[in-house]
Amino acid sequence: MKILVIGGSVFLGRAFVQEAIARGHNVSVFNRGKSGPDIQGAENLRGDRENSTDLEALAAAGPWDAVIDTSGFHPRTVGQSARALSGRAGTYLFVSSFHAYADWPAGPVDEGSARHVCPPDAAVEDVPGNALKAGCERAVEKYFEGDTCILNPGLIVGPRETPGRLLWWLERTARGGEVLAPGRSDRTVQLVDARDIAVFGLDLLEASAAGRFLVTGPKDTTTLGELLELCARVTGAGARPVWADEDFLMDQGVGPWTELPFWALEQPAMAGAWEASPAKAVAAGLRCRPLAETVADTWEWLRERGPSETPYRQGDIPLGIDPDKEREVLRIWQAKAGA
Repeated sequence: MKILVIGGSVFLGRAFVQEAIARGHNVSVFNRGKSGPDIQGAENLRGDRENSTDLEALAAAGPWDAVIDTSGFHPRTVGQSARALSGRAGTYLFVSSFHAYADWPAGPVDEGSARHVCPPDAAVEDVPGNALKAGCERAVEKYFEGDTCILNPGLIVGPRETPGRLLWWLERTARGGEVLAPGRSDRTVQLVDARDIAVFGLDLLEASAAGRFLVTGPKDTTTLGELLELCARVTGAGARPVWADEDFLMDQGVGPWTELPFWALEQPAMAGAWEASPAKAVAAGLRCRPLAETVADTWEWLRERGPSETPYRQGDIPLGIDPDKEREVLRIWQAKAGA
């Protein structure tokens, strides 16, 4: 197959490119050449998807059997890409997210769940950030004349991860000592390796499949305690989690989801964070590798990469609790438990 990947230089996009090349496909990558190094074996097409002249040149470089878009965040921009490539590819695979669903994370979602209200030509300033992915999906569906395949991943982890939730936990456990852990150790989580998304997406394209697939790890099989245990095991620093009550952590001003990544409050606003159903994707061939493999591979890559030059972030919000704050919260919690 001839495949065009929009983005393709970091994390999920890179996983798609590497998997496609490994399968023997003819891969072209379209990006600005700023986010990451080129991948050997791919044709590199330079350009900016927000530039109409660059999109025209990109369309002229086709046709392709499929387009894989892993870097669409703004409906108007995605719509421009879908228009330019309409008729120049057979299938447009767009990687969206759980954020397209209006009920997530408050409730469980599947492929039939309602999406946020967001038109396909919306500008960034027109709608809330969480609704933008729904508008991007509508832009692909409206403006691309051909088959469309929408993937809605949950939280993605693995080597080269962005924004760095698993990376932060690995680095924190690598420092050893007592580690502040949120809520209950038996709270389940759903994580999916970027490489498994790439395998599944390419399987769909090779089978000429279309439609929508919610892509995440299985429900009720992995706990946050098991995840932190895996991090402690691969880093080998003797880290010991100290599980603190959610209400206590909130009283201390510890932020869920960001200061302690993967911490979804057991409250109505986040009750469905780990309750999504990947049943349709599993029936279509999704296979998730053991989390132990993902954690070990990520730690191996992290050691090769070395310390990050910039803090991990979720949008404008830094990830990970400040070490001094963590020590103070641990001190207060243990004093309370002793009393």
